[in-house]
Amino acid sequence: MLGSFGNSSQSSKKKEQKQEGQWLALSFNPENFIPGLVIGFILGLLLDLSKPPINKNKTNKKNFAPGKPQFAVSNNGDQELKMVLVVRQDLKMKSGKIASQCAHAATGMYAELMQSHRSLLRQWEQCGQPKIVVTCRNQQEMNKLMEAAENIGLPTFVVADAGRTQVLSGSKTVLAVGPGPKESVDSVTGKLSLL
Repeated sequence: MLGSFGNSSQSSKKKEQKQEGQWLALSFNPENFIPGLVIGFILGLLLDLSKPPINKNKTNKKNFAPGKPQFAVSNNGDQELKMVLVVRQDLKMKSGKIASQCAHAATGMYAELMQSHRSLLRQWEQCGQPKIVVTCRNQQEMNKLMEAAENIGLPTFVVADAGRTQVLSGSKTVLAVGPGPKESVDSVTGKLSLL
């Protein structure tokens, strides 16, 4: 009698496992897996982009001056935004070096704003990401421009060169101003000469 009791408990466990296996087989369809995965990814991306980013650093980002008023960017996307890249003339960089330093400035600003102001980036992208390249005389003029931009709440980013090719290590080569409203950016950089 004891032997038959042991067999019945083993057979009931096998039946339960078989039922679980059948349920899994019925609920998992391979043809639904990939579309479900894609839909889940898109929904997750939309939810991530719809919430404001969380700044995990306790310090203020350098691209927006602390305590300064931020410029108003309308939510309806009708405001024209632009970025201006200010290149120092006194460093006598060749065209290839200037191009790479401007790329560093634009991508550096983009990376910082991805962490702090994604909605501004989306609006700038909808405008076509306009970028204008202008020149300034020297480091002192660049510093004044950066201060003026930060005083009105425009984001700024300065490229410090690694010093591997044409300029000394740590040289400030390009200042990115914006993206911001065209009028605000022009109030800082509008009198500078195009490169």
